[in-house]
Amino acid sequence: MQKTLELFQRISTNLLEQEKGNPTSEYISTEKLYETIDLGLKEDPLSEEEFEAALQDLVFATPKTGTSTFFNQLFGGRNEKAVLGDLLAVLLNNSMYTYKVAGAQVGVEKSVLSEVCKIIGWDENADGTFASGGSMTNLMSMIMARDAVAETVKNTGVQGKMMVYTSADSHYSIPKNASFCGIGRNQVRYIKTNRKGQINVLDLARQVEEDIQQGFTPTLVNLTAGTTVLGAFDDVRAVKNICSKYNIWLHLDGAYCGAVLLSRKYRHLIDGVELVDSFSFNAHKMIGTPLTCSLIVVKNKKHLFDSFSNEANYLYQAEDDHFNLGKTSMQCGRRNDALKFWTLWKSVGTLGLEKIVDKQFELADYARTYIENNENYTLHSYEESISVCFNYKGVSAKKICTALYENSELLVGFGNVKNQKFVRLVTINAQNSKDDILNFFKTMEVFVDHNMVVKKEAQFI
Repeated sequence: MQKTLELFQRISTNLLEQEKGNPTSEYISTEKLYETIDLGLKEDPLSEEEFEAALQDLVFATPKTGTSTFFNQLFGGRNEKAVLGDLLAVLLNNSMYTYKVAGAQVGVEKSVLSEVCKIIGWDENADGTFASGGSMTNLMSMIMARDAVAETVKNTGVQGKMMVYTSADSHYSIPKNASFCGIGRNQVRYIKTNRKGQINVLDLARQVEEDIQQGFTPTLVNLTAGTTVLGAFDDVRAVKNICSKYNIWLHLDGAYCGAVLLSRKYRHLIDGVELVDSFSFNAHKMIGTPLTCSLIVVKNKKHLFDSFSNEANYLYQAEDDHFNLGKTSMQCGRRNDALKFWTLWKSVGTLGLEKIVDKQFELADYARTYIENNENYTLHSYEESISVCFNYKGVSAKKICTALYENSELLVGFGNVKNQKFVRLVTINAQNSKDDILNFFKTMEVFVDHNMVVKKEAQFI
């Protein structure tokens, strides 16, 4: 093992050094992937030298998500204390389903979840768990909502006509999850949104009332804290009034931006979070831990046990079920995702996490100001969002993003809202500086002006 760790040290050191001069990896098309890198598996082993060379080739060819040129997804950067926690989790290799095999690491997870619940404003009846991603936490919320409406559904299956409500700009996992838990994709109502991408509360109330008249049982309202494209925040308090009136489970999907919970300056964006039944956020997004690190917390831990607990005498052999985390999880075998969040939190404190969150809004404000002061840009997003959406000189956003990627200049994606397509710059990497944001714009401008503009007057390809 020591020898292998030395190999890891060499390759990782080489990668960090290489990233200084080459922050983006050389583009490899799918047609040429297997010709470019030796990925084949053979009967005979490689020599140690060949093995190291093959590993380094693969690492160098992989998209670099930790550098200042990666803006493509809702994650990015590389926080060293969080990476340390993830590496230790791999070495320890505990599975988080029982106290017997995870021991003190159970305390790590429970400490993180307990502090999150406390910050929300919940009491000791609250609890949570970690899952493999935002889609999974959304599924867990839907299952708990389903079981809360019909207690017998776990044994008899879905008998009645349930209905789920979510905004038209919400995450794509909602209809998938409706199919997984027996509610059905056709029983998902997509509520209209305003120009900022926020759910239309009046349309929601109308849909709920109509469905009740049609014999449906409203089961779950899914709100979003940071929609995937515009980064919009739904109005929790207004929707809670509807859910209270009709006894509907209210979930706040904060996978993208729910970590504003930790910011005194931006917590107002999820005002009323203490009123929801369940809340989730991904620490691998705004907080910057390595993938994956997704939390779901519930106001009443009873629902976690009711929906996910199942007896297994061969597995649960410790007395205190509250320390047997498999009783409140979707999974049995589960890696220790809490440790990397804990090592980061322990090292910087809650105030340090707040700075991480606030920095991303600061970078977004800087990017929007740059766009607003440049006549060649058209801005499509709004304040208090870390998604900065724009067009440049009328050139196709899809063509810009694709060309930047294939020419190894930048990794940035494009979005589409209400038939308007634009470049989506996400400032989610808190390790970036304003100079890095400026470099993004300058790199894109030089590339587009030199390679994509046919006539400066108005004609583009």
